[in-house]
Amino acid sequence: MALKVAIQMDPIETIDFDGDSTFVLGLEAEARGYALWHYLAKDLSFHDRRVLARARPLRLRHERGNHFTLGAPELIDLTEMDVVLMRQDPPFDMSYITATHILQHIHPKTLVVNNPVAVRNAPEKLYVTHFDGLMPPTLISSDMEAIKAFRDEHKDIILKPLFGNGGAGVFHLRPDDENLGSLLEMFTKLSREPVIVQRYLPEVRAGDKRIILIDGRPAGAVNRVPAAGEARSNMHVGGVPKKSELTKREQEICETIGPYLKRDGLIFVGIDVIGDYLTEINVTSPTGLQQINRFDGKKLEAEIWDAIEDALSRRVLA
Repeated sequence: MALKVAIQMDPIETIDFDGDSTFVLGLEAEARGYALWHYLAKDLSFHDRRVLARARPLRLRHERGNHFTLGAPELIDLTEMDVVLMRQDPPFDMSYITATHILQHIHPKTLVVNNPVAVRNAPEKLYVTHFDGLMPPTLISSDMEAIKAFRDEHKDIILKPLFGNGGAGVFHLRPDDENLGSLLEMFTKLSREPVIVQRYLPEVRAGDKRIILIDGRPAGAVNRVPAAGEARSNMHVGGVPKKSELTKREQEICETIGPYLKRDGLIFVGIDVIGDYLTEINVTSPTGLQQINRFDGKKLEAEIWDAIEDALSRRVLA
């Protein structure tokens, strides 16, 4: 296929050359002869039932310090694209939600990956609540008394913003920690959303595993081991990636959620597993491709584009 692909993402000049998944997705698209355009979420417009983006033609190279070329901006009608990759990073705020509403107007005539309706309905820390027996003990609430009672029951807890990302605002509170009240007051002042509280999983010291699912099937995994003295395993806060294989329990988790991901058009998903528990289902802009590729000798970006091409073929046949 010779496809026209628009990538809605963060500024291309800010990406992590050695770790960014969107970058290798773009490189693979170019290797297949696809034409690429780049635009930011703020460049997206809805005008008289047309979805437009002020985009720039994009060329990519695997050259550090010289990894992209952008052409002159042009106003493009996204219905003229074959695929839109929705790859801007969270936070999953009203700006993000608005973009899903706008892109919904073109999908699936233009295939949006991931399906914007499903993305809107599947915020990372809430989507997982729809699957029985997979999550650790969890409370989502703004009720301070309920949160305090949860800590009284489980003693060691994790407190984090419901729509946070990248490990920001994640706190590990031990039973004798006196900061719970202050933290709840801070969260209340910063946001009207509830917080999410979970029983602390000591297994996190052995790692927080990121598993990539492509069209509902597990395709690879990387374990992220937190640094000493750190409760978070995110790599940008010092988590160390380690080669990993799926356990029997992780296979069961993937088999449980995979059919729903495929049904909803969530082609590229990253889930987080600590011990025996699923903690997040990442559908907005999942990462981990480059790390898994290096450990496993894979090219997951090629498998994702194979899945996208297959989805386009099914759409044409339908």
